[in-house]
Amino acid sequence: MKWARVKAENGASMTGIVRDEMFHPRATLGSDEPAGDPIPLGDLTFLPPVVPGKFIGLWNNFKAAAEKNGNDHPEHPLYFFKADTSLSGPGASVELPASAGRVVFEGELGIVIGKTCSNATEDEAEQAIFGYTCVNDFTSLDILFADPSFPQWTRSKSFDGFGNVGPVIETNLDWQGLTITVNVNGRERQSYPASDMILPPARIVSLLSRDMTLNPGDLIACGTSLGARPVKAGMDVDVVIEGIGTLSVSLVSPPEM
Repeated sequence: MKWARVKAENGASMTGIVRDEMFHPRATLGSDEPAGDPIPLGDLTFLPPVVPGKFIGLWNNFKAAAEKNGNDHPEHPLYFFKADTSLSGPGASVELPASAGRVVFEGELGIVIGKTCSNATEDEAEQAIFGYTCVNDFTSLDILFADPSFPQWTRSKSFDGFGNVGPVIETNLDWQGLTITVNVNGRERQSYPASDMILPPARIVSLLSRDMTLNPGDLIACGTSLGARPVKAGMDVDVVIEGIGTLSVSLVSPPEM
């Protein structure tokens, strides 16, 4: 089942199910309660499918990338937070500030939490996963490594729009069979199997829940693998995961002052 957030022509935002080229409004994410009549998708603008209380990203969670970079396999998620204002949705135009310097795309699988989860076993964590979505975790490499005494994970990943998410949350999906692909201006630049994860989704959720309570709507980006590379204004970047869809973003220069 595909869940989405949309904006109607009158500006109202709604959550619901996408089915048969129609949007079926629901009272809340995951609810069976209808909240209005079905609406043709063509009359709506897709928003990020969830507004997370916590937007968590993982580093060094794929075997191929760890091997190439000479990194050990972590036993616990190595993670950072992205600011809530970094969130952007399908079809967004994201500015690349001059201060960000070199920016890379990172196509990733995202986990959406469906119920409160604390000190969970892996079985309990599996039950707490609502579904999966596409994430493009844009990162300023120049800022990340600007100060040798302190890698700036949060700052480098939290510019407005740098957390691109969508187009939907798919609740009926076997993550192990997925491939995460990124196309830049229509050309494939990244493609890797989700099955190469070091820490799989249920273990990620279980271990993170020992550090903090995870709440419904929290979003975890599972990390990226080989192929992430710099992008610049004027480029269109698409993250494609079969079963979820295509998450598109256009990169633009900031307006001249």
